[in-house]
Amino acid sequence: MQSIKVTILGKQIPLKVEEGEVESMKKIAGFVDEKFRIYRQELTNQPDSTAMILASLSIAGELFELRQEVAATEESEELLMREINGKMEKLITEIS
Repeated sequence: MQSIKVTILGKQIPLKVEEGEVESMKKIAGFVDEKFRIYRQELTNQPDSTAMILASLSIAGELFELRQEVAATEESEELLMREINGKMEKLITEIS
C-alpha cells in the first residue's frame, strides 16, 4: 500500500492505495473534485454538503447509466454470438 494525498474542494485527504492504483485514484479524485466544484458554483446559496450530495448523486447516476449500457451491450453481444454459433453449426453440418 502507498500513502497519497488528494485534494477535494481545497482539502487534502490522505489515502492508502495499491501501488498500481495511484494514478487511477488521482484521476478519480480529480473527477470528483471537479464535479463538486461545478455543483458548488451552481448552488452558491446552499451549504457545501448539499452541493456534495447532489454532485455525488450525479456521479452515481452516471455510473448506473453506464452499467445499464454495458449490460445491454453484453446482452446484445451474447445474442449475436449465439446467432453466429448457430449459423456456424449449420454450415458445418451442411459441409459434412
